[in-house]
Amino acid sequence: MELSEKLVKLRKQSGMTQEELAAKIYVTRTAVSKWENGKGYPAIDSLKLLSSVYGVSLDELVSDGDVEEMRSARKKRSRIFYWCAVGCLIFAAAFAVVCAVVKIAWFIIPSALGVAGYVVFSFLSKPLQSGMTRADFMRYIACRAIVLLIVVAALVTTFAGIFG
Repeated sequence: MELSEKLVKLRKQSGMTQEELAAKIYVTRTAVSKWENGKGYPAIDSLKLLSSVYGVSLDELVSDGDVEEMRSARKKRSRIFYWCAVGCLIFAAAFAVVCAVVKIAWFIIPSALGVAGYVVFSFLSKPLQSGMTRADFMRYIACRAIVLLIVVAALVTTFAGIFG
């Protein structure tokens, strides 16, 4: 059962309105509504208050199954975007090589599109997460930028070789 469904069920069982619950845990009714509609999640302080108001443990309120499902879905999405980025990079490199070998200038266009696809998918493969520090994110960006510079240098060299 999703957290939002649990929150609705527990609130209705205790006979409270969203406004009454919001007053008890020191948040707005809008916040409670967002949680119950699955459009947001309560902060840890609010979760503690919710567990005490409803008389359930935090483990019962937020079961491992829900957390594990979210982690699994995030990891799966990240893996898909990663392989799409790798595919775009291979596509870009292949067209750059073909462009250099057959000396057909317009082959550089699919290669450039492959680079653009790599950039987009590589950034989507690991979005900034709440546990990621600024330094971690900057290292991540630096690694992506280095690979991108190498690919762009290869494309420019290939392009110069065709017209030079």
